[in-house]
Amino acid sequence: MESKSDKLIIFDLDETLIHANGAELGYPAHFMFDAYYVYERPGVRSFLSDIARHFTIGIWSSASDDYVAEIVDHIMPATIEPLVVWGRSKCTMKRDYEYDTYYYEKRLDKLKKKGFRLEQILIVDDSPEKARTNYGNAVYIKEFTGDGNDKELQFLFNYLLTFKTTANVRTVEKRGWRNFSS
Repeated sequence: MESKSDKLIIFDLDETLIHANGAELGYPAHFMFDAYYVYERPGVRSFLSDIARHFTIGIWSSASDDYVAEIVDHIMPATIEPLVVWGRSKCTMKRDYEYDTYYYEKRLDKLKKKGFRLEQILIVDDSPEKARTNYGNAVYIKEFTGDGNDKELQFLFNYLLTFKTTANVRTVEKRGWRNFSS
């Protein structure tokens, strides 16, 4: 078997791996959480199983900690033990002065205590503002809104594999990653 990379990939939850909605979308939800209908991005479980064979993985969302833990319990294959399952309590609240709003930012330097340098960490998220200070680490994925025909994880898998032996993930240009051809 091929060896596992020394890289860590952090995945966002909402609109990246799942979509939670207060109303059904016209087809049955995969499961319910509280008053939310939760839809898994097509192929998410096999994607997580496959990517975990190559990388250490974690989940980090700006949603409440209990929500994150419950959703991860539903979607994470039993054979995978994520390095972290973090929610809002691990985020840093930031203010957008232009719009006078607040948002939660995921500061990847918090993962140093887990033994990973920033040069070894990728974050996959649909919200650029949540990884603003980690620009060189971020792979921005198309927002998932429940489309049962979504194929984003298929494209993402092949792209992420290109980082297995990269010395410093921050030096790789990630804009336009969908144009990558294997």
